[in-house]
Amino acid sequence: MTLNVELLETSFAQICEQKADFTQCFYQQLFTDFPGVKPLFAKTDMKEQPKKLFASLALVVNNLKNPEVLTQALQNLGQNHVKYGVVPEQYDMVGQTLIKSMAITLADDWTQEFESAWLEAYQIIADIMVKAANAVPA
Repeated sequence: MTLNVELLETSFAQICEQKADFTQCFYQQLFTDFPGVKPLFAKTDMKEQPKKLFASLALVVNNLKNPEVLTQALQNLGQNHVKYGVVPEQYDMVGQTLIKSMAITLADDWTQEFESAWLEAYQIIADIMVKAANAVPA
């Protein structure tokens, strides 16, 4: 994995300061921009889901320098998402929403460099998760 760890860590530290705003923005944007994903959350405790989202992002950022640990965790996440009915094309929706929500949350502090770092990172994350999901027997 070749990622701009410094930019990812710096931007995530800023997001951490606004965790509740970020997660609220994320789900609002996701359901507004991609209403077709809402049924995936029908049995989800939406008071807990933002915590899970943020914990997953923290797991990624905290393990950027531990690619073996990160890869295994992402593979597990990808396999688990199969149980929820997530399909590969929905990863793009989540990626778009993630970047958009970070930009909205950080407003003037969001930079093109942050965006580029996160776009690159998310593509790698999604690729690992989708590959693992595709390996799950039907």
